[in-house]
This record gives sequence, structure tokens and C-alpha cells, in this order.
Amino acid sequence: MSDHHVYKKVEIIGSSKKSIEDAIENALEECGKSVRNMEWFEVTETRGHIVDGKVGHYQVVMKVGFRIADS
Repeated sequence: MSDHHVYKKVEIIGSSKKSIEDAIENALEECGKSVRNMEWFEVTETRGHIVDGKVGHYQVVMKVGFRIADS
């Protein structure tokens, strides 16, 4: 184990008909299926789709930070 860590960030977009929080959870769950060592996220954009004057779904653009293996 080294005494330093190296990280990388990827941008992902999550969506949900339920809530912004659910959109975040959905995005992290799916991202976690292919990205290991996830350590943080930051929401950079929040938006939604309008259907008949109401929220059709919420969408969040996120950056997810993960540690490079063995760093």
C-alpha cells in the first residue's frame, strides 16, 4: 500500500420520476456496477422534464470521484 492516493472523476447523469435524491441514488447504484473504489460525488447540474405542467422526471448531472486501484 502506498502512502499516497490518486483519484479520477467521471461524469454521469441520473434520472428519476420520484425525486432528485432518487436520481442520485439511481446514478450511484448503476455507476457502482462498473466503477470500483467510488469515494465521493458532486452534483453539478439539476434539471427536469415537464409533462402537462408538472415534473415528469428529475435529472442530475454528477461527477463521481474514485480512487485508482493500488494508489
